[in-house]
Amino acid sequence: MKPPVVVIPGITASSLKDFYPGDAEMVWGVVGKEYERVALHPDDLEFEQIEPALLRPNEAFGIPYEQLVNELRHDLSPSWEEPRPVYAFAHDWRQPLHRVVDQLAAFIDEVVRRTALMRHYARGGYTAASGRVDVVGHSMGGLIVSGYLARHETDHRVRKVVTLGTPFGGSFEAVIKVITGTSGLTGGVPKSREREVARLTPGLYHLLPDRELTIERGAGNLPRSLFDAGLWQHGVLETIATHIERIGLAPASTKSGRMEQATKLLQRMLDEARTFRKEVSDLSLNAVGLGEDDWLAVVGLGEETRVHLKIDDKGKRQGPWFDLTSLHRKNGYPMPQIEGGTVTAGLTDTGDGTVPYWAAVPSFLDPGKLVCVSSDDFGYWELADRLIGWKTNLHSMLPAMNRVIKLSAAFLQSDEGRKARGHPGIRGRRAPGCLASGQSWDPPFVGLEEEIPQGIGGSG
Repeated sequence: MKPPVVVIPGITASSLKDFYPGDAEMVWGVVGKEYERVALHPDDLEFEQIEPALLRPNEAFGIPYEQLVNELRHDLSPSWEEPRPVYAFAHDWRQPLHRVVDQLAAFIDEVVRRTALMRHYARGGYTAASGRVDVVGHSMGGLIVSGYLARHETDHRVRKVVTLGTPFGGSFEAVIKVITGTSGLTGGVPKSREREVARLTPGLYHLLPDRELTIERGAGNLPRSLFDAGLWQHGVLETIATHIERIGLAPASTKSGRMEQATKLLQRMLDEARTFRKEVSDLSLNAVGLGEDDWLAVVGLGEETRVHLKIDDKGKRQGPWFDLTSLHRKNGYPMPQIEGGTVTAGLTDTGDGTVPYWAAVPSFLDPGKLVCVSSDDFGYWELADRLIGWKTNLHSMLPAMNRVIKLSAAFLQSDEGRKARGHPGIRGRRAPGCLASGQSWDPPFVGLEEEIPQGIGGSG
């Protein structure tokens, strides 16, 4: 028997309920969002600023994960008498990911124990002591499973991994979320309340880009890393300082003192995020009992995506300024964009609308192993549904794309340590980095047909 499957949603895609009232109350869902009640306390970011409260993750959002879970249950089960269980791991996306990873470890242990009680698994020799799982992580969910492997590598509980649009190198949309309150991560229009909550949400900082940035104008003395509190706009620190003044247990008596407290708190969140991301980037597949053909990394392409961030150093009085115009939102896939003889968007200047291509390539996988998809790979009715029901980008829709679901199912049906066998009609794209360099395509599939972009002659 193939093992059970655990599906991990992305940031903000698990509902949160407050279990302290007589009847549990939804405080974060697809429709209703009570920003003040999900806001965390500056003196202890594990708890809410408004007490009494007991916020716990409730369930993964139905859109887009319900279709993914249901289709995997159907496609992966040999028969209705012998179902292959698929579990959704709802998590508190506000918290530092090392805390979520420990909760995932307990959840996986529970899933294994539950599966060992199913008769057909017990007959096949599946036990609570030796049972394993397969994991599918979307967006932040892919970072969570990677962190789980890095921190619990001796457990060897995971047999195969699928990651969908995971920002292994971060996303500039996380920066925009902190600055404006809206982004391609969660959509919507800017809200001051959402912006204030975002600035005190540790989990969000785990999605920051880890590239060293170029500072323009001024003296250029600012830090080059977004994991340094000294690079952030004063407005971010002022919001945190205001929370400290209003609800902190020991706010400083002066504004400068509260700004210093805010800087220390922000740096603590950034340090936690940087440490976690370093653990993920240092992950060794061999150390956790996996090979490159045990990991399917699906990457979205062909959408305008922010691939760079311009920061102006305007001097000590004004501080850094983040240029959030559309100038650095680019898409050079499938063909570079050229204006006046100048390449304005190269082949690798692309992404899924939220995660740049370069950030979607995990450090422990060769780019030739990636399987890419674009918006052109939606079926006719899928695209119609998307246009009618969603105002979002490819990143958010990856788990619901029929091609992605079929790729995931075929991959999870394969045996450990062996390449999956592609089914007729299932196709994929090679990474733009491979197209640009002429590197061969070696996906974790046997016989997977290549979707060759129009205009790229002979690349297959």
